[in-house]
Amino acid sequence: MVTQKQTEEAIVSANSSETDNQDVYREEDEEKENSKLSFKNLFWHGGSVYDAWFSCASNQVAQVLLTLPYSFSQLGMLSGVIFQVFYGILGSWTAYLISVLYVEYRTRKEKENVSFKNHVIQWFEVLDGLLGPQWKAVGLAFNCTFLLFGSVIQLIACASNIYYINDRLDKRTWTYIFGACCATTVFVPSYHNYRIWSFLGLGMTTYTAWYMTIAALVHGQVEGVTHSGPTKLVLYFTGATNILYTFGGHAVTVEIMHAMWKPQKFKYIYFLATLYVFTLTIPSAVAVYWAFGDQLLTHSNAFSLLPRNGFRDAAVILMLIHQFITFGFACTPLYFVWEKVIGVHDTKSICLRALARLPVVIPIWFLAIIFPFFGPINSAVGALLVSFTVYIIPALAHMLTYRKATARKNAAEKPPFFLPSWTGMYILNIFVVVWVFVVGFGFGGWASMANFIKQVDTFGVFAKCYQCKPTPPPKH
Repeated sequence: MVTQKQTEEAIVSANSSETDNQDVYREEDEEKENSKLSFKNLFWHGGSVYDAWFSCASNQVAQVLLTLPYSFSQLGMLSGVIFQVFYGILGSWTAYLISVLYVEYRTRKEKENVSFKNHVIQWFEVLDGLLGPQWKAVGLAFNCTFLLFGSVIQLIACASNIYYINDRLDKRTWTYIFGACCATTVFVPSYHNYRIWSFLGLGMTTYTAWYMTIAALVHGQVEGVTHSGPTKLVLYFTGATNILYTFGGHAVTVEIMHAMWKPQKFKYIYFLATLYVFTLTIPSAVAVYWAFGDQLLTHSNAFSLLPRNGFRDAAVILMLIHQFITFGFACTPLYFVWEKVIGVHDTKSICLRALARLPVVIPIWFLAIIFPFFGPINSAVGALLVSFTVYIIPALAHMLTYRKATARKNAAEKPPFFLPSWTGMYILNIFVVVWVFVVGFGFGGWASMANFIKQVDTFGVFAKCYQCKPTPPPKH
């Protein structure tokens, strides 16, 4: 029989738990109210499911949109479409796993009365809390390295794209200029404050994708067009790795979730964002490959083949702005890590945090100037870093977190409605680990490194204008 004392203790415990939960989300609720009252906050403080959707969709495709037709020329039309759908679904699944692990970690910490006020939870902290310091080190190393090179790639791509409009300045000079522009992202405190930028970024990507589709169809097929892909295994797996990289944009999933007022609602947002991204990537890649065929094997950037006119120049400019936004998305988790290292993460001073973040931007800027060849780096990063960061580590972490019956019984998030069995989840996770390790890391790593080595002779450290048109000799 339950005594009166036990009943009172249960009521007190329930009330305490409810109070703790209210405290955890009080700050988010206050921001939500503020966002309804202030026109300024309407553009600055985002945390709804719509903000998260825009962030995921905007961040998922940037410069890679322009290289997907190149991947199709390596893979062939059918394989290109199949790999896009396959890796899109695979990426959505591992993003779902990351969201589940985040909720599990946060729920456990809430029970310990841990407050996250002025603290942004990151992926390596989730791994640390659930699996221990060794997993923290692995997650931190892979995530930071991936985001570092992702930021470098965006900066190089900015210089490469603007060169199609204005070639009076060399690419290295453009890198100096855009490095200074991208450094202004240090003033954006967190993903709460990317509301308007995410919205605009997705609009810019949408315009560029449909411009590519329509321009290719209007242009028609070039004379003697051929579609011979796939022809070599190296090219095939290089193209597949680029698509693996395309749908591996959720290295920032935890930070986007933490910026939500109700992060439990994130579950299927990444998948819904991927469905929209399919409407951009598949038609544009198919149309451009249909029009130019094997010419794309030597033109990795679709802008280099599309006719120059006002519409193309507008697409270039919009992609430049979007790459600036993507640079901020990739750098922000690095900013958080650095702030935590030097002990300024919990300060509310935007200027102090911005000043503290500058040491993160400077080496990225410097690396972009030293190694201005993002094409080969892109596929290498996809095979060696994205395969682990985005696919293998989340699947392994989920299996290990719920390996015990008690963990599964007390799980904050139960298996999804479309796979309501823990056994089914384990089978799917094992498939993800094996497939990505063998095909993505194994064959993809071999192909990307073979391609990298093949192009070593064309590389030039501190190259003034990598892969630019040769300067015509002076007339006598």
